[in-house]
Amino acid sequence: GHIVRNWKVRWFVLLQDKLLYYKIEGGKKEPYPKGRIILDGCTITCPCLEYENRPLLIKLKTKTNTDYFLECCSREERDSWALDITGAIHAGHPVQVQELHKMKNSFRLLENISLHHIVEKMCDNSTGIKLTRNLEQGNRYKETFTGSALVDWLISNNFAVSRFEAVTLASMLMEENFIKPVGARSTEATRYTDLSEQFLDDSTALYMFAESSNKNISSKGELQFNIAELSGTIVKQGFLVKQGHKRKNWKVRKFVLRADPAFLHYYDPTKEENKPVGGFSLRGCLVSALEDNGVPAGVKGNVQGNLFKIITKNDIHYYIQASSKAERTEWIEAIKPLT
Repeated sequence: GHIVRNWKVRWFVLLQDKLLYYKIEGGKKEPYPKGRIILDGCTITCPCLEYENRPLLIKLKTKTNTDYFLECCSREERDSWALDITGAIHAGHPVQVQELHKMKNSFRLLENISLHHIVEKMCDNSTGIKLTRNLEQGNRYKETFTGSALVDWLISNNFAVSRFEAVTLASMLMEENFIKPVGARSTEATRYTDLSEQFLDDSTALYMFAESSNKNISSKGELQFNIAELSGTIVKQGFLVKQGHKRKNWKVRKFVLRADPAFLHYYDPTKEENKPVGGFSLRGCLVSALEDNGVPAGVKGNVQGNLFKIITKNDIHYYIQASSKAERTEWIEAIKPLT
C-alpha cells in the first residue's frame, strides 16, 4: 500500500502498456480495477532485496518515481512475472525483448571476474548476503544462507543477469572452496557428476562460507616460472574450463597463449595476483578436437561438448572445454602453428 504500508492480496492483469490490479472480495475479483501502473518509463528490479523477510519481491519504479513492491508466491512465479513485465516495458523495442529472452538462459563469463571480490562483497556487514540460523532434519546450522538466496543476491548485485548465470557463478564459488554445502540436501547434490547440478537454486539447500574464504591462503608449493617463457608475444587469451590432473574436477581458468617462445599458461581467476598456476611449452605438442558424442576416454564426469585435448612432448594430457565449437576451433587453429 502507498499510504498504509501494509500488504494486500490483489489480482493482477498485465496489458501491453500497463499493469492493472483488482480487489478480491468473496474469492472473486471486482469488475473494475483498484489501480493501474503505467509501464512506459518504468524500471524493474528483480530480485528486490529491500525487505529482508520478503525474498520474493518485484520492485517497479514509475517515471514519476512512485515505487510499487509486488510479492509473489514462488521464485518461479516471480521470475516469470518479471520477465513478462520487462517485455511489456520494452514492447516498442522488439530487439531488446529478443535479447532479454536470449539472456535468460545464457552465460558469458565476465573478462574481469574476481571471485575474491564477490566473496568480499558477500561478507560485507551492510550489503552482503544475510546469514541466518537454519534447521534441517533436526540439525541446527549457524550462519548459513540458502542456494536461492545466493542466486538472488548475485543477480541483485549485478554479478549475474539471470538465474542460470548466477547458478554457474555460485558453482564456481563452491568449486574453488569459497562456500561449502551443509546439511543433507545440498551435500547430496555435490555427488552428481554434472557440475551444473551440484549447486542448488533452492530455498531448502543450505550453504555457508568455507573457512578458507576469510583467509589469505597461498597455494602449496607455488610454481616458479622462467621469466623468458612469460615474455613472449600474447597471441590469444580467454576463459576456458580445464580438467585437473589429480582430482579430475573441472575449473574455470584464464588461458594465455604466447609466441616466441611458444607457451600456453593458465591462471586462477580467483587469485588477484597475475601469476600463472600452470603452463607448458607448445614445442612438440599435439592438439586435437574431441568428438561431441559421449564422454571421451580420459575425461571424468559428465562433461561433453566443445572439448579439445593437448598432449605435450612429455606425454602429459590436458583436457580443455570451450564455450562453443567456434571458440574451440579458434583455439586449436591458434595453437597448431606454435607446436
